[in-house]
Amino acid sequence: MTSPVTFTAAGGGGDAQASLQKAYLELLEPPPGGSAAAQPGGSLGVIEFQFNPKELTLEKNAKWQRDAQRNASSSGPPQFTGSDPSKLNLEMFLDATERMDDTVVKTVERLFACCVPTAKSLQDRNGVPPWVIFHWGGMTGFPSYVSKVTAKYTLFTPGGTPVRALCTVTLEEISGETAGQNPTSGSRVASRSHVLVAGDTLPSLAYQAYGDAGAWRRIAVFNDIDDPLRLPTGTRLLIPAADDSEE
Repeated sequence: MTSPVTFTAAGGGGDAQASLQKAYLELLEPPPGGSAAAQPGGSLGVIEFQFNPKELTLEKNAKWQRDAQRNASSSGPPQFTGSDPSKLNLEMFLDATERMDDTVVKTVERLFACCVPTAKSLQDRNGVPPWVIFHWGGMTGFPSYVSKVTAKYTLFTPGGTPVRALCTVTLEEISGETAGQNPTSGSRVASRSHVLVAGDTLPSLAYQAYGDAGAWRRIAVFNDIDDPLRLPTGTRLLIPAADDSEE
């Protein structure tokens, strides 16, 4: 069963204008082997939204199975067999009519480049696309990859250069939830990531993620942190899903 959720940007007053923050896509080198449980590599830059999106559509597809040995009248409740990775669909409006240059074309090319393996991953012979994380103000999306980009050019210069485009981008979660994912399953699934800033501590991150500062060891074990008192600013940590354990 697919459950899409659409978030619509609402209008605000003067305070909203003062606190306007632009959305952007953060591009990261995938970890060796592309493992969802490993730390991503270095930064590959960002793709900024020229205009913030009007809507965000989040989609989750759960998979259920009934006992085929029973008939419809006597079958029990469906059993959860896992779920597909989450998908985030968004639109990017690009406009270069003020300068009439190739800015729109270059941005579309960068989006398309997210759909192919990075040069480093090809050197490592595993061919993995860049990890992409959507950011907007205090919102941080899940680690994902770009599974689809559609660019519709709607305005051109007299010489044929596109100067306006509407891009539809689909981000697909790196790892999905599987059946039997519990504290003893041994699975390692990150629900989101966080870049450390001054004042961050593992207990404070645990409280934000789980409402329990005492669960900081879960984050420490997940990220192989030996000394929780030495957390360099700028380090990216993966925050495990709430049902993961440190075991």
